[in-house]
Amino acid sequence: MVVAMNSGNGHGDILQLAWQVYRGRWFMVFASFLIMAAAGATYMFGSYSNDIKKNLGYDQTTLNLLSFFKDLGANVGVLSGLINEVTPPWVVLSLGAGMNFAGYFMIWLAVTGRIAKPAVWQMCLYICIGANSQAFANTGSLVTCVKNFPESRGVVLGLLKGFVGLSGAIITQLYHALYGDDSTGLILLIAALPAVISMLSVHTIRIMKVIRQANELKVFYNFLYISLGLARFLMVIIIIQKTVPGFNRAEYGVSSAVVVLFLFSPLVVVIKQEIQLRKTKNQQEISNSYEDHQITKVTIELPPSSRPEPEPSLPVSSEVKERSCFSTVFQPPNRGEDYTILQALFSIDMLILVFSGFVSEILLRKYRFPRPLMLSIILLFSCVGHLLIAFAFPGSVYIASVIIGFCFGAQWPLMFAIISEIFGLKYYSTLYNFGSVASPVGAYLLNVRVTGHLYDEEAKRQSIASGHPINPDGGKDLPCHGVQCFRLSFIIITAATIFGTLISLILVWRTRAFYKSDIYKKFREASELVETQNVTVSRDGQQPTLRDDEKSTTTRTTSTATDRL
Repeated sequence: MVVAMNSGNGHGDILQLAWQVYRGRWFMVFASFLIMAAAGATYMFGSYSNDIKKNLGYDQTTLNLLSFFKDLGANVGVLSGLINEVTPPWVVLSLGAGMNFAGYFMIWLAVTGRIAKPAVWQMCLYICIGANSQAFANTGSLVTCVKNFPESRGVVLGLLKGFVGLSGAIITQLYHALYGDDSTGLILLIAALPAVISMLSVHTIRIMKVIRQANELKVFYNFLYISLGLARFLMVIIIIQKTVPGFNRAEYGVSSAVVVLFLFSPLVVVIKQEIQLRKTKNQQEISNSYEDHQITKVTIELPPSSRPEPEPSLPVSSEVKERSCFSTVFQPPNRGEDYTILQALFSIDMLILVFSGFVSEILLRKYRFPRPLMLSIILLFSCVGHLLIAFAFPGSVYIASVIIGFCFGAQWPLMFAIISEIFGLKYYSTLYNFGSVASPVGAYLLNVRVTGHLYDEEAKRQSIASGHPINPDGGKDLPCHGVQCFRLSFIIITAATIFGTLISLILVWRTRAFYKSDIYKKFREASELVETQNVTVSRDGQQPTLRDDEKSTTTRTTSTATDRL
């Protein structure tokens, strides 16, 4: 039957393959790449902030207030996590798309004068809603990918966060190709593009059965090579655009076309994998059909004494069932099991993560190298970049940018992977978003209260030393020149980072036994169980008939595996 279908119904095979690709796990990863590649609106505030300031008549203080609400919306995504706990991913993606379009579209209408000038609090609300949509996109796609690829979570997080890091450069290329130098058009693009991509992905991104593939990590490496190629191209083209004067709209169109080609290149890998999966499935069906004709099935009824004993099931008291999540806040389960949301939020391990990719995945798989120790090393390494800025010399800022950028890109995937490994995946949607709450707190303390204040004080000192009068507003608009403007600030940031490194070492010590164990064993067992059941069904054409004791054992095993996933 399989051979006849392949030879006589080629058009039908193509349609079936297309449907398989569209509904497959790998196409879901590709759709997540696109969502992440358009989720960098919060990183582009500086590109259109001057339009807001000029067209709405804001001063720098008001603009800083807008920036704060932008950061607040981008990093406080607990609401999206809670919604994702009780709804499928398409609901979260749809809500995020609506919030993104509504927030940034209202900003575009205000900046272009198509509506009356809104009050400052309204603009703060618009940008907070628009920025918060990024949390919905991250939760709907990134969390779903981690749950569908639990044994490759470090790789998945690294890749998706990498595309978020590239999103600002990607959107910039598209914006210049579509609107030239009209930065108000960038606001409209930010409003429309992420919303459209999320809505096109609502039928693709979903929780699937975890079926382990032998070449899973190799496939992700292919995705990595494509993303690295995209990153290199963006770096080269941005350098050319900054150094060559008169880079026109048509030339931006060519660079944008190359960027789009890179973004859709993973489709080749996706289609190749689905074709291989289809061939493997067809070969298994042919092999099973051959065995059914060659092997005579014999049913042997074992005597009662020889039958396997059913596993004892422990009775669960009604007192345990009725205990609320509040009463078990300080009674967490073993590491790696599914914590409740409150148990995770109030645990010492989560508090430490508030303080404080591929390499970590390889080290974890091969050498059981704990991810928290990798996080400590990354934090310590970032101090080198901070000190290079504090004690700058010619060219040091470029070295510091590479170091700090690398550390920033590595820190978030590590932290999110650690949260998923220690606290489980059951409530990962909420815990993932809680892990980013520390970002706006740290940004406000170190950026606004420390760096901004010290910069203004140095600007005042330079103004007095040069004999220029100080502005009545306290010198906020005074220019500051030289490395001394940020020296003390980055020394303080370095000290805070070292403190965070020491705190993270406590987490390393607390989780040392957990990371020495096989933390992904339960996912392999669950995947093998699913594969065994699928093979049985495909060979017999129907569900296997089990005795009562076998049914109870299988039900318990499947239920436990499902709960863990």
